[in-house]
Amino acid sequence: MSYCINLDCSEPKNPPNTDRCQACGASLLLRDRYRAIKTLGRGGFGATFLARDEALPGRPPCVIKQLRPSTDATHVLEMARDLFQREATILGKIGSHPQIPRLLDYFETNQEFFLVQEFVNGKTLQQEVRAGGPFSEAGVKQFMSEVLPLVQYVHTSEVIHRDIKPANIIRREEDKKLVLIDFGAVKDKVNPTKANSSEQTALTAYAIGTPGYAPPEQMAMRPVYASDLYAVGVTCVYLLTGKSPKELDYDPTTGEMLWREYVQISDHFAGVLQSCWRFRFAIVIRM
Repeated sequence: MSYCINLDCSEPKNPPNTDRCQACGASLLLRDRYRAIKTLGRGGFGATFLARDEALPGRPPCVIKQLRPSTDATHVLEMARDLFQREATILGKIGSHPQIPRLLDYFETNQEFFLVQEFVNGKTLQQEVRAGGPFSEAGVKQFMSEVLPLVQYVHTSEVIHRDIKPANIIRREEDKKLVLIDFGAVKDKVNPTKANSSEQTALTAYAIGTPGYAPPEQMAMRPVYASDLYAVGVTCVYLLTGKSPKELDYDPTTGEMLWREYVQISDHFAGVLQSCWRFRFAIVIRM
């Protein structure tokens, strides 16, 4: 199947070898080489597609991420272009890690911005929990032992991920290694984009993160490295309970999630998880 990437198309599904969308007339070969075959996700600011690179032998799979700003105002498009180029630069830098998808291509077409990345075959941790139930304490400790060095690598590159959550961590089928995906909310810690609040509202509200997994300072557009540790801690709670943050109650005084009653884990490990959000600015993890 060929899938039309025009977000306004009413009938995006097309026969496999068609060059033009039968519904809207848009080209189905992006940059004369990438053919989308299905949508992986869609939102108000763009979409993500599974595609094939028809310029290479075997037509290998890849992932195309499309960003379309919510307005065509000149200053917003310029800001989008700057953020897009910054994101591509960051992904090019950190994508040398074997547990981060490689950046294959990036380009702009008709005021829309596209990133092409390596396709990772596997299931997300969210899918694993939904299919097999919550993890054990040992399973979550194993998760932390693998994901924390990965987050440390990202931070060593002076980058904050800002959207760590179970749906953005894939267990790769070939070797069972965890792969961190979806760097659409990445923030360059050294050279943060300077913009007033109205511009950020127009363009970058999508990049704040996921409510429940993002800490208060990140939701206020002031993320720090420790914000990713908060998200790791909340991800651990999801893996243990099978419940997303919105499914849990919160302490009305402290605002902390009330999750302890749903799991049987050691007090020591519970304290480690609590420290991810309670003391994350000076955290020392000893499992």
